[in-house]
Amino acid sequence: MPSTHTDKAFEADLRDLREKLLGMGAKVEAHIADSVRALTERDSALAEKVIQADKEVNRLEVEVDETCRRILALRQPAASDLRLITTALKIVTDLERIGDLAVNIAERAKDLNEAPPLKAYVDTPRLAELAQQQVKKALDAFVSSDPVKAEEVRKEDDHLDVLYLKIFNELLGYMMEDSRNIRRATALMFIAKHLERIGDHATNVAEMVIYMVRGTDIRHPRSRNLTTTS
Repeated sequence: MPSTHTDKAFEADLRDLREKLLGMGAKVEAHIADSVRALTERDSALAEKVIQADKEVNRLEVEVDETCRRILALRQPAASDLRLITTALKIVTDLERIGDLAVNIAERAKDLNEAPPLKAYVDTPRLAELAQQQVKKALDAFVSSDPVKAEEVRKEDDHLDVLYLKIFNELLGYMMEDSRNIRRATALMFIAKHLERIGDHATNVAEMVIYMVRGTDIRHPRSRNLTTTS
């Protein structure tokens, strides 16, 4: 659990920051689910709703950035408080990019809804569900300052990679079978790739949580080893 600050005003600022990030996270989670539902239910109006709602995600990104800058300027945090603020600044960028990926999925869904379905959608909704869960778990780890939960997010990213590869290979088969499938199969490949990338952003968030709690940067371990041995 996050520590309680002795400065009540400072503590209120940090609580406000966490709540804003959680609110933004809840919106992008919903956008992931809606963008894929727009595909599976052939609901182009819902896809358009996701596209338009991205403005709100962008507004929240600016709001969180401003909150972080205000806390840095007024409170001059150090040690764990400073790591929390810098982590929040990175997390908000990942959340904004997840929102962009949901928009990309919605745009592909609108195009695909204009053509007959290529196949029954089974694995793509499952991939979307996994991606959504990863985002939620990573944000939960941030709010509770739980590095163990963050480690779970990192490990579970492999499940998304395996499912993405399965979808990719299946769609490749459709393309080889009939050239008339290429356009729709390619669009579905992009959607699967966007979902896999959402999982990567959730992993980024989890790694930042580990840095925030333990003060250890676990990103790019291979690069760090090279630096150490040089």
